[in-house]
Amino acid sequence: MFKRILAIVIVLLWSGLAFAAHPLISDDTGTQGKGKFQLEVNSEFTYEKERQYNADEDKWETKKETGGELATLLSYGITDNVDVVLGMPYQWKKTSIDGVVTTDPAEQGDGISDMSLEGKWRFYEKDGLSFAIKPGITLPNGNEDKGLGNGKLSSGAVFITTKEIKPWAFHLNLGYTRNGYKLQADKAANRNDIWHTSLAAEVEVMKDLKVVGNIGMERNPDKTSNTHPAFILGGLIYSISESIAIDAGVKGGLNKPETDLTLLAGIAWRF
Repeated sequence: MFKRILAIVIVLLWSGLAFAAHPLISDDTGTQGKGKFQLEVNSEFTYEKERQYNADEDKWETKKETGGELATLLSYGITDNVDVVLGMPYQWKKTSIDGVVTTDPAEQGDGISDMSLEGKWRFYEKDGLSFAIKPGITLPNGNEDKGLGNGKLSSGAVFITTKEIKPWAFHLNLGYTRNGYKLQADKAANRNDIWHTSLAAEVEVMKDLKVVGNIGMERNPDKTSNTHPAFILGGLIYSISESIAIDAGVKGGLNKPETDLTLLAGIAWRF
């Protein structure tokens, strides 16, 4: 427990990550402005349950997976329309079958996952319509033997469209990631090329309070499946002041490959 708390504190003090308007998965074209920062602390808690057949013992079993991620998020405005972002999440996971924990700490455990470095450039803005591009890389600092990283550099980019029609705003994301893998088992099991598409909406229902929604899909990295994970999400964003906002949301899976249930919460501070 002490090691977990220490690792979380280190992440909170040092890391950063790309900043969509949490709890949304889709990013928007907004940037911080020249010389300005945004610091976020975001968390998610996941739950997955399925029935599976154990051929060795000739019986059906109930498999449950719980886990989560905690990440601080820091972005900096190089110019009014260009941001640079650094990130490092902390992850944990536990698996049980019929109530018996089966997670092997030597193979899968808690820890800091792969670090990310991204940029965002909003290259067009007129009459409430804006476009941005967000390229990025993922650095292999996580322990791939414990499932905390890929072990090799990965890269990708997201094309972002935002349309504002007060009090509404809509965001479309089209992304591509090229994953690298160090372990032969990961190379054999996972696809390298992953696409992502998602659409989000937000509306200010009263002063300082927004209701947000998100739907999306991305290519399944599992080579044995052609069913691509799809999700739907709903949440709230409340601005305590001009510089501080808190949020909460619920994300549900629309098909089997997507995680059944994810609870999200975060806080953002602009300065």
